[in-house]
Amino acid sequence: MKNIDNYDFKGKKAIIRVDFNVPLDKEYNITDTSRIDAAIPTIKKVLEKEGTAILMSHLGRPKGNPEEKFSLKHLTGYLSDKLGKEVQFVDDCVGDKVKEKASTLQNGEVLLLENLRFHEGEKKGDEDFAKQLAEPADVYINDAFGTAHRAHASTAVIAKYFPENKMFGYIMQNEIKNMDKLLEEPKTPFTAILGGAKVSGKVEVIENLIDKVDNIIIGGGMMFTFIKALGGNIGKSLVEDELIDKANEIIEKARENDVTLYLPKDAIAASDYDKDAESKQTNSYDIPEGWMGLDIGEEAIQKFSELIAGSKTILWNGPMGVFEMPNFAMGTKAIAEAVAKATEEGAYSLVGGGDSVAAISQMGLADKVSYVSTGGGAMLEYIEGKELPGVKAIRE
Repeated sequence: MKNIDNYDFKGKKAIIRVDFNVPLDKEYNITDTSRIDAAIPTIKKVLEKEGTAILMSHLGRPKGNPEEKFSLKHLTGYLSDKLGKEVQFVDDCVGDKVKEKASTLQNGEVLLLENLRFHEGEKKGDEDFAKQLAEPADVYINDAFGTAHRAHASTAVIAKYFPENKMFGYIMQNEIKNMDKLLEEPKTPFTAILGGAKVSGKVEVIENLIDKVDNIIIGGGMMFTFIKALGGNIGKSLVEDELIDKANEIIEKARENDVTLYLPKDAIAASDYDKDAESKQTNSYDIPEGWMGLDIGEEAIQKFSELIAGSKTILWNGPMGVFEMPNFAMGTKAIAEAVAKATEEGAYSLVGGGDSVAAISQMGLADKVSYVSTGGGAMLEYIEGKELPGVKAIRE
């Protein structure tokens, strides 16, 4: 495995797997540029060292065929502005058209390939497709942590065609370094804050963290599966009944490991899932029939904020409520502020997961925490203790 900082890119074509899976509005304007912005240092490193950058990414979920709304051509304007040079584009990612275009590139130039997922071979991890992707390049850089948990052609298979010339980009380097810092050498007390809608995507995360943390805070919709498991009345709040037994197992395992598991004692309940619905503060364990919990309450906010203030290592994944609706954003906002304040006081904090990142960015606090992870699913799987295909392919 090579290192991007000391690799000689002069005269070489680097194919870089970036994560440009960004949201677009109906006019194809980018509404959140953070993933593109994060990749700029890696691209610039190649260009500064007189190499050529060939960029490949997916966007959205096309069905293996070209779709206008998922075309990467919509990103060239913004990308050109960020790099300070014209980004060329080719409307495919493999084939003669790509090879011909790549062969004409001069040192310091940038070429963006069309959406990888316009070909079914990408998600299938097809070897021939990966080989075709590799053909125009001399060196492979993986800088797409958000897809590192997928065994796709551009993340896990292509690396074999660059046995002596493969490396991580800066995003991948930083993600792995910060995740390892969190999991391998955390200062105590270590508090994990987990939210979001469902328990189902986070069971293994919780189980792996129980061996590492001192405290686990559970909020968001997932809290009601635990509250119901403990005999609470949750009205018509979101619940995964099939995971009630698993929730009880987790509660018991936490107790056995001397890990304190915190559930909100109060909640903001609403008459309906609507931003203008009638709402009121209520006991989390006694939500009225016909009402649903959409945020944590004031007592929970105070308790959790105090706990975070006393922590030296903090992991936050998932909002505390339906923060997209202003009436139910109070809990998420308070947690974001508490994490930022604890970081200012010397704690190490890592925030990850799409909704958590969106929340902390909207609140202008992204630069007030130690690290913001770009990969939700990949981050969770890494925390679960799994070896990510995209990481393994580079390290082999």
